[in-house]
Amino acid sequence: MSQHKIILDTDPGIDDAMAIHHIYADPRLELLGMTTIFGNVPVTTATRNALHLAEMVGAKTPVAEGAKVPLVQTPNPHADFVHGVEGFGDYPRTNPKTEKDPRSAAEFLCEMTAAQPGEITICAVGPLTNLALALEHDPAIAKNVKNVVIMGGAVDAPGNVTEFAEANIWNDPHAAQKVFDAEWDVTLVGLDVTQKIVCTLDDFAKVSESSPEIGKFLSQISTYYINFYVNNVGLQGCALHDPAAIIALTDPELFTTKHVPLNTIPDGNEVGNTVELADGNRRVHVCSAADSEGVRKVFLDTLANADARKAARQ
Repeated sequence: MSQHKIILDTDPGIDDAMAIHHIYADPRLELLGMTTIFGNVPVTTATRNALHLAEMVGAKTPVAEGAKVPLVQTPNPHADFVHGVEGFGDYPRTNPKTEKDPRSAAEFLCEMTAAQPGEITICAVGPLTNLALALEHDPAIAKNVKNVVIMGGAVDAPGNVTEFAEANIWNDPHAAQKVFDAEWDVTLVGLDVTQKIVCTLDDFAKVSESSPEIGKFLSQISTYYINFYVNNVGLQGCALHDPAAIIALTDPELFTTKHVPLNTIPDGNEVGNTVELADGNRRVHVCSAADSEGVRKVFLDTLANADARKAARQ
């Protein structure tokens, strides 16, 4: 029996794929839909990849395409040097048979949460443009949604695209500020914790042993991702950025949070920096620490059952 109904706002992306397969493998989660956003890849590629991941596990998850560009700023380059041109490293271009949902991401988010008020969590693991546009489309979404969990930001840690900024917030800082200021409950799972949660090639190889189909795919795409970390970060593994945001929802006891006002720097040298304020009207639950080994164990133990969960779905 699922404990959490969620919509995932995503830009798949290798760690997005990890998070999506984690969601499908966790019986505590019910994925009602995905909305796609530019970021790791162009939004049309993100949509194809999201549809492909749903088809891979035999799920009929609706996927609604979202924003192509940020609200205000000039778009940054896509992170193909991290995720590959098609988003999954050396994995070939996906060609799903399923059609995307006819609604925009903003419409989808607003309509789904209005139909089940107080029941749906939005998990956003890409730039926050779709959430900002949803607030503009129907401000009532802030009351209809149960809560919002975001992978993004670097409050007390260095950034990963600049000295100051984490990639998702950097890609649309104006949208991030609108999301932080809205009248809904927000949890931010940023680099303060995600950089310390690491999986290795051996970890993914073990997943392949227990779930040969899903595990083989994750092992293949993680090789490209980990090579980036080895060559650019000096880490013999990859950070579980997006999966950590999902686990913060299902296993909050593994995280320490502080409830603080948050500001996003919209331009200049520190564009995308997420800064804790001394005072402010709205407060965000910022993850400041985590049981890194506990989060890693939840992730790997869940994926060990990925193929079994697929079989049960069919």
